[in-house]
Amino acid sequence: VQLQASGGGLVQAGGSLRLSCAASGFNLDSFAIGWFRQAPGKGRKGVSSISRTRGLIYYAGSVKGRFTISVDNVNNTARTVYLQMDSLKPEDTATYYCAASQYGGLGSAALGYHGWYGYWGQGTEVTVSS
Repeated sequence: VQLQASGGGLVQAGGSLRLSCAASGFNLDSFAIGWFRQAPGKGRKGVSSISRTRGLIYYAGSVKGRFTISVDNVNNTARTVYLQMDSLKPEDTATYYCAASQYGGLGSAALGYHGWYGYWGQGTEVTVSS
């Protein structure tokens, strides 16, 4: 299992960034995959995740209407997961992680809980200036 995140950077409040996660090495149709973030001094929190098994998408309340998760299929064992982030706020500043869960049938609430995810990529830093 490989997860490679990229796309972070510095942006002004109100701006946009698109994060990418190159995922490979497992049957992605049976996994849940998504994005988490961790701000300095705080715990890791779910941002957005998708379960193709159940056709569910999770968004944290703080990002609903501003962030969009999408998947670009390369083949059955490789695809890129994007997180389009618009109308960014300083409170979105964090290290963002791509993660995958072998529990592809997670429900909506569980999709946002990091404890269900056993595979993690390296983080990509997002800084939003005011």
